[in-house]
Formats: sequence, C-alpha cells, structure tokens
Amino acid sequence: MNDWLHNLPVAWLVLVVFGLTYLVAAAIYSTVIVLAAGERTRSFKAISPGMLPPLGILFGLFVAFTAAQVWNDNDRASAAVNAEASALKSVVVLAGGFPGETEGRLRALVRRYIEEAATLEWPMMARQTATLRITPRPLAEALQLTLALAPSSPGQQIAQREIATTLGNALEARRQRIMVSRSQVNFVKWSCLLVQAVCALLAIAMVHSDNRLAATIALGIFATGIAASVLLIAAHDRPFVGELSVGPDPLLQVMPEIEAGREDIDQPTPSATAMQFTR
Repeated sequence: MNDWLHNLPVAWLVLVVFGLTYLVAAAIYSTVIVLAAGERTRSFKAISPGMLPPLGILFGLFVAFTAAQVWNDNDRASAAVNAEASALKSVVVLAGGFPGETEGRLRALVRRYIEEAATLEWPMMARQTATLRITPRPLAEALQLTLALAPSSPGQQIAQREIATTLGNALEARRQRIMVSRSQVNFVKWSCLLVQAVCALLAIAMVHSDNRLAATIALGIFATGIAASVLLIAAHDRPFVGELSVGPDPLLQVMPEIEAGREDIDQPTPSATAMQFTR
C-alpha cells in the first residue's frame, strides 16, 4: 500500500476502500452479465454453488493470517513506546538521588531526548527511514554522566546502578520501536488477498448470472465484507503511519515530571526563604 493511502484520514480511507471495492464488484458483475449470453449462460450455470464456501473460507483465512501480523506489529509498537516512557520516567525519578546540578542535567537530557524522538524520529519512522546506526546523543550523554558519578552513600550507589540499567532499557525499547516501524504487510500478501477476493466475487457473479437481483445482492454483501476487511488491515498496516498510528504521547507525558523537577530545583527552600527574611 502506498504512503498516500496510509496517511489519509479515516473517513477518506473508508470512502476510498469501499468505493474501489464496489467499483471492482460492479465491473465484475457487468462483465459476467455481458458474457452470460447463449451457450455461456449454460456454462456459467454449470459452475457448482458448492465452490463458494471454500472460496469464502480461503479469503477468511487470508484475512485472519494478515490481520494477525498487523495486530502483533501494533501491539509490539505500543509495548515498545510504553516501555520507553516507563524507563525515562524512572530515570527522572531516580535522578532525585543526586540533587543539584546532576539532577538538573539528567532531567534536561531526558527532556531533550523526548523532544528529538517526537519531532525527528517519529516522522522518520513514518517514512521507514529511521535507523539504529546512531545512538541518540542525549541518552549517550546521560549514560556517560551516570557512570562518571562518584556516589557518596549506599543510596546513591543503588540509584546510579538503577539509572544506568534504566537508560539501557530505554535504548532497547527505542530499538524495538524502530524495528517495528519497518514492518508492514508486503506486496505478495496484499496481492494474494485481493486476488482471492476477486475470485470469490467472480464465482458469485457466475453462479447467479441468471438472476440479476440475486447477483447484485450477493455481490454487494460480499463486497462489503471485503471492503471492511481491507479497511481494517490498511488502517493498522503501518504502526507509525496514519490517523490510528502509535504516537509519542506516552513519552510526552513524562515531560511534566521533568518540568516539575526543574521547578523544585529552582524554587528556594522554606529555610532559605526564612533566612533571607530574617536578614
């Protein structure tokens, strides 16, 4: 499927998919009705209606197998983004174990990483151009800063170890989401699915070629089922593309935590305020 189709709003995607499906069904119906004359009518009627259930079952199996891949990709994408957001939030919380400049730098690096991921990596993942060749500089600097710390208490030693581990988890989650961003239903699967749908529509039109009303009703019902199946798969085919895509919202929700931490750092303590007032 082309990028333009995946980027369509859901309403337009519905119109395009259903419109094309009904157009193909109408073309098949018109062709069969024109050809169903004379000897061809008896030939078409000789086709057993018993072949319709197997064709429908095969189409259903194709849809099920294709949809299973799509659901799995979307679940993996959501899980990766949520895991990344959870890891970054843990870093923000654990940074409180090193109050002062260190905490502020860690929070600023996490903030910068989230901003770059949301504004740069998400559009690249939508275009399937995101790469794992370069490690994000903010996370790399945060990890280097963490490893260079000199803990002065057992609590800080634990915090240092946990921050380093959590930053590694964030990098792994980023790797997972970038890998999933390259996943999609390939051309062969789409082709087989659509060919099977056309075969079923053609068989329905031939079996009911002597009854135009029955043929119209049967084709309309099956074409609606085909369009709904294709729409469901196309709307979720690319996890990071389209109106129903996985967005950076879980990462952005960590931002208020960073801002709150920065305000806590900048705000003077009650004791300091009291001393200033006394002076």
